[in-house]
Amino acid sequence: MAIVTPGKRPAKRFQHSKVLGGKMVRGRKPTNADLNVVPMVDMMTMLVIFLLQQFSATGEVLYMQKDVRLPEARHGQMIEPAPTVAISADQVVVTGQKVADVADLDRDPGYLDIPALEERLREEKKRWDFIHQSDPGTKWDGLVNIQADQKVPFRIVKRVMYSCGVAGYFNLNFAALDVGSGSAAATTPGGG
Repeated sequence: MAIVTPGKRPAKRFQHSKVLGGKMVRGRKPTNADLNVVPMVDMMTMLVIFLLQQFSATGEVLYMQKDVRLPEARHGQMIEPAPTVAISADQVVVTGQKVADVADLDRDPGYLDIPALEERLREEKKRWDFIHQSDPGTKWDGLVNIQADQKVPFRIVKRVMYSCGVAGYFNLNFAALDVGSGSAAATTPGGG
């Protein structure tokens, strides 16, 4: 209810009357405007529900490629933020950028290294060094997350692992789907 000046006012039923209502108002238009807040409350409720549904308490640190079908694991640990190497049936992608075709890697069984992958991972390390240059207490741990499709042959995964090691990434985490929750979990090469 709005604040009004004190004085005589006609009853609600006489406010629009020409006889009694006009005498009290004296030609002024009413300054009270009724505001309907029900639509605003409805909209705010919808926004809150939408934002709560989109909120992730654990945080998404692993972008799932649409053409990569991860293996399932029963015991795993949460994935830490790190550069992600995705190996699908067609290509090898590092943090969203294609670096090699699986068909070309399969045809060339000579060397184990993948030069484009090594170069891209070295760029990621330079980026990490630049971001953390003002914090000397933070130590680089050489962590990389690998998403490998279930159908990819091990010889391709082996080449990716070798290239990661040559680029200085010695801590490898393999992404797998946690059977219990359906979220991504990491398994280390030696455990899990």
